[in-house]
Amino acid sequence: QVQLVESGGGLVQAGGSLKLSCAASGRTFSNYAMGWFRQAPGKEREFVAAISRTGDITYYADSVKGRFTISRDNAKNTVYLQMISLKPEDMAVYYCAARLELVRWQPSEYDYWGQGTQVTVST
Repeated sequence: QVQLVESGGGLVQAGGSLKLSCAASGRTFSNYAMGWFRQAPGKEREFVAAISRTGDITYYADSVKGRFTISRDNAKNTVYLQMISLKPEDMAVYYCAARLELVRWQPSEYDYWGQGTQVTVST
C-alpha cells in the first residue's frame, strides 16, 4: 500500500501561483511513477501532469503546458506541482496518484490516490 497526502491548495486570484505537494509513505517511493489529476464539479477526472520514477521524464496536459511544473524529491518521498498564471478553468480538486513502473495518463491506470486538495481561482 502507498499512502498519499496532498497539501498546498487554497484560494488564489487569477494570474497567481500555488505549489501543491504530495507526501507518500508506505512503499519505496522511487519505484512509482507519479501523476497529478484534477476534477472540477460535474466533470470527469482529467490528467494534468506526470513524472517518471527518477524524475527525468515529465508529461503535461496541453492545457497546463508552460504554466505547471511537476517535480519530485525521492529523498523526501514527495512530488510537487508548481502552478503559475492560474486561470479560473484551473479550479478543481487536485489529486496525486501513484503507479508502479512507467508513467501513464489515464486515471484508471493509477493504483493509489490521495484525498485531494481544493484549488480555487478567483477572478
